[in-house]
Amino acid sequence: MTGTDAPGWPEDVVRRYRDAGYWTGETFGRLLSDRATVHGDRVAVVDGERRWTYRELDERAARVAAGLRALGIGHGDRVVVQLPNIAEFYETVFALFRIGALPVFALPAHRLAEIGYFCEFTEAAAYVVTDEHDGFSYTGLAEQVRERVPGLRHVVVVGEPGRFTQYESLLAHEPDTGPGPGASDLAFLQLSGGSTGTPKLIPRTHDDYLYSVRESARICALTPDSVYLVALPAAHNFPMSSPGSLGVFHAGGTVVLSPSPAPDVAFPLIERERVTITALVPPLALAWLGAAASTSYDLTSLSVLQVGGAKFSEAAARRVRPELGVTLQQVFGMAEGLVNYTRLGDPEDVVTTTQGRPISPDDEVRVVDDEDAEVSPGTTGHLLTRGPYTIRGYYRAPEHNAQAFTPDGFYRTGDIVRRTPDGYLVVEGRAKDQINRGGEKVAAEEVENHLLACADVHDAAVVSMPDDYLGERTCAFVVPVAGRTPKPLALKRFLRERGLAAYKLPDRIQIVDEFPSTPVGKVSKAVLRRAITESLSRKES
Repeated sequence: MTGTDAPGWPEDVVRRYRDAGYWTGETFGRLLSDRATVHGDRVAVVDGERRWTYRELDERAARVAAGLRALGIGHGDRVVVQLPNIAEFYETVFALFRIGALPVFALPAHRLAEIGYFCEFTEAAAYVVTDEHDGFSYTGLAEQVRERVPGLRHVVVVGEPGRFTQYESLLAHEPDTGPGPGASDLAFLQLSGGSTGTPKLIPRTHDDYLYSVRESARICALTPDSVYLVALPAAHNFPMSSPGSLGVFHAGGTVVLSPSPAPDVAFPLIERERVTITALVPPLALAWLGAAASTSYDLTSLSVLQVGGAKFSEAAARRVRPELGVTLQQVFGMAEGLVNYTRLGDPEDVVTTTQGRPISPDDEVRVVDDEDAEVSPGTTGHLLTRGPYTIRGYYRAPEHNAQAFTPDGFYRTGDIVRRTPDGYLVVEGRAKDQINRGGEKVAAEEVENHLLACADVHDAAVVSMPDDYLGERTCAFVVPVAGRTPKPLALKRFLRERGLAAYKLPDRIQIVDEFPSTPVGKVSKAVLRRAITESLSRKES
């Protein structure tokens, strides 16, 4: 990782983390090969009727790696990976890990606005997609991306490839035996759920991320008998590493892919595969609780339900054990690094009222006021953190890094928290201009910029509004151009045509004459949030 791409850890800190045994020199390619040696005949991945053993997954990844090398993709190349919950997701990323190319993890919900930006900004060498998923043509999206980013050399398609490269052709090569990356090299780029107009990319090394994976697997008591259901999108940080699929691979367990997190899809898989652990965001956890009372499926194998991605209310948390018969584990973390867990043996009050404590004894946590002064224990403040798996800077973003990190390397998470006497964190909200829509992070500035591209829009301000199911939804306040009155449906259609992901489309659009302002002349989003909250309250009463 070069200084121009993203700042790394100071050398004395690197030595300390290595001496402490946090960074062991393991790479993701080596992890899979080692597990294939130890657990060769155990099932690693279940995808529908497909069941790949560790030996098969390792060999297939090695063949895909050779196929990628044959396309001219090698160490340091960026490859945007946009695959749903299918086994090829793991085959692809382990192949890229093996040759030292960097997966850029995109989500199935992303469209042209996001994918075009990822490919352009990272100067991606390739883009890996499926042909179709949930009624959407990803080959059609790939055509648009190629038009926008002519430097994109390859599009590889799982399924019917059209004029692009067929994924299956990569498997025709002999397994790759070329040199792999070093543990201190970048392993991949994740997407930040930040508040800025364009998503920031998070650079993770093999050493730092694998420490988080190993410790998460230990804290969550994973063993070769663990069966993990990937209900959320596989590329999300939460179901990938907390402990997620990578933690299960580390432990030698089995990963079961669910095409949907809906109870009618997930519950049969839990029964059939004897799933022991899974992870959900709060709205889905509520849906499962609602469905569990009347289901005929046997869910008794499930022992741990993790809930994270957004705050889980105490009232809902207290329902999990009696209604699902499982242990609740709250998870609070971020793709930039810090991850907190309630422990499996924690008292019920701790599990239901906090969002956990950090993974590592070297996770440094500060709770500060607006001037960065430490607040007294139990007082609410801004969460700052640094540690052995928290990045020191975003990828190719020096100006943003100067704001997002303190001079001594603490990451400004944007979360408002308080810390209990035992070191557990209670999340109280967000300081950044970001909406947490049921675990999906929506940057207000990004949506505002798209709205401002409409000829009928003079100004736009996007804020959160409360929602019992998702926690927050999005409301866009729009000041129209004089003499024009755009209809909300037309504005949503405009955003959709610009290629914005569906979850970023405003749930509500309010047309107003002007915005309230702060004493210094800025738009007062606090007043807008209060206005929409009061409006919703009046309608409910």
